[in-house]
Amino acid sequence: MCSVEKRGKLFILTLTGDNEHWLNPSLMNSILNALSQLKAEARASPGSVLITTSQGKFFSNGLDLPWILSASSLSAARNRLNHMIQLFKPLLAQLLCLPIPTIAVLPGHAAAAGLVLALTHDYLVMRSDRGVLYMSELDLGATLPDYFMALAKSKIGSSSVRRDVFLRGMKVRGETAVKMGVAESAHHGEDGVMEAAVRLGKELAARNWNGNAYAEIRKSLYPEICGLLGLTSKVITISKL
Repeated sequence: MCSVEKRGKLFILTLTGDNEHWLNPSLMNSILNALSQLKAEARASPGSVLITTSQGKFFSNGLDLPWILSASSLSAARNRLNHMIQLFKPLLAQLLCLPIPTIAVLPGHAAAAGLVLALTHDYLVMRSDRGVLYMSELDLGATLPDYFMALAKSKIGSSSVRRDVFLRGMKVRGETAVKMGVAESAHHGEDGVMEAAVRLGKELAARNWNGNAYAEIRKSLYPEICGLLGLTSKVITISKL
């Protein structure tokens, strides 16, 4: 599950429990509910920032394969997988239309859909001493939903980096992710990475941006993924006129 803590203008959303944080219907619904409540609070508190992190060795190991494979038949397993692929879409959509800056803090591994969840944030901050980014689908012989690739094209500018991550199954550590332009920064230790994220969060919060404008500009920055997730842009306005 997850918890939300407010520290000044920072909302800290934490995936709780010392496990792999598999993205199953229960966890995804828990995150969705937290984001919905947070969105309402953020509109009443201009200059807020979301920091998403986790407890334990993993940020998230992706869609819950053990739960999928525990189904009673191959057909039932496919239905579970398709259900989660559809359920994951509104979670990403909620993050992309959130009216505040977002930072993913990775204290450990982010694999498959867990990496997609991290990339959906505006900034990604990693540990330099532990944890990797990893798309495991090729090694599992699995294909990818169209919106996974659209997000990757939106967030990973280099085609050679996308090739290495998706077609070589490269496991990318923190400092390498920074050099590749995937992560904002990498820091030593659990405390170091969270302290860096809080510093960045406070810098962003100090700008006191208009939330509606921030969300609309974000959506216009990533039109392909937003289109696939059903997000539409609103009429252009200037809040200070």
